[in-house]
Amino acid sequence: MIVRCLSIKMKLFITILTLTIVLSTSAEFEHEAFQITTCSDTEEEYYIGYDEEELWHADFKKKRGVETVPDFTEQTTFPGFYEFAVDNMVGCKHNLPTFADAFKSIPQVADLDAPQTSIYPKNTVQLGVQNTLVCHVTGFFPPSVSISWTKNNVNVTEDISLSQYRPKNDGTFNIFSTLKFTPAEGDIYSCTVNHEALQGQPQTKIWDVEVSMPSVGPAVFCGVGLTLGLLGVAMGTFFIVKGNNCN
Repeated sequence: MIVRCLSIKMKLFITILTLTIVLSTSAEFEHEAFQITTCSDTEEEYYIGYDEEELWHADFKKKRGVETVPDFTEQTTFPGFYEFAVDNMVGCKHNLPTFADAFKSIPQVADLDAPQTSIYPKNTVQLGVQNTLVCHVTGFFPPSVSISWTKNNVNVTEDISLSQYRPKNDGTFNIFSTLKFTPAEGDIYSCTVNHEALQGQPQTKIWDVEVSMPSVGPAVFCGVGLTLGLLGVAMGTFFIVKGNNCN
C-alpha cells in the first residue's frame, strides 16, 4: 500500500494506492490490480483497475459506479463496489484532520510531480473533415490540473470534454482533454496545462494543421511506364506483321 499526503496552500490531499501483484499460472507474467482512493476537503476520487488500465470508478455526484472497460472486451460487473467506495471515502475524509494536525509539526516539503503534456489528432487529418484533438496530461500529483484550449490565439470553450483522473501505479495520475474541430489550412491550436508543481509557469503545447498531400510521383511513373509498355507492344506487333508481309 502506498499512501501519499500533500498539503498545498492549506489544502490537504490524501492518496491511498493499494497494489495487488497477480502472477499467471505459469508464473512467467506479473500483473497488477490496483485500488486508489484520493480525497481532500473538496475532492473525491475512487478507482479500481488492472495493469494501469482503469476498469471502474465511482461517480459520487451521480451516486453510482461507472464501468470503463472497452466495449469489445468481456464485460465485468462490480456489484457492491459503489457502496464500498463510499465507505472508503468516509474513512479517507475522517483521517484528514488527523493528517492535518500531523502536518503542522512536520517541515513541509512539497511532494509534487509536474505533468508532461502532449497534443495530437485522434484520426488522420483531412481538410474540412471533423476530427478530434487530444491533449494528454500525465505523471502529475496531486490530481488537480486545469486545461484550456485556444484556436488562433482565441480561447475555445465549446466542444471540449474532459476525462476522469486516471491513476498510474507509481501514484501519479493522467487525464485527457479532447476538442472537436474541423481542420482548415493555417489554423493553429494550443493546449495549456496548469498545475501546482509548475509554479505559475503553465505548459503549452501547440499543434498546427498540416495535411500531407498525396505524392504524384508514383502515379506519374506508373503512367509513363504503362505508356512505354503499350508502345513497346504496339511496335513489336508492327514488326511482326511487317515481317510476315515480307515473307
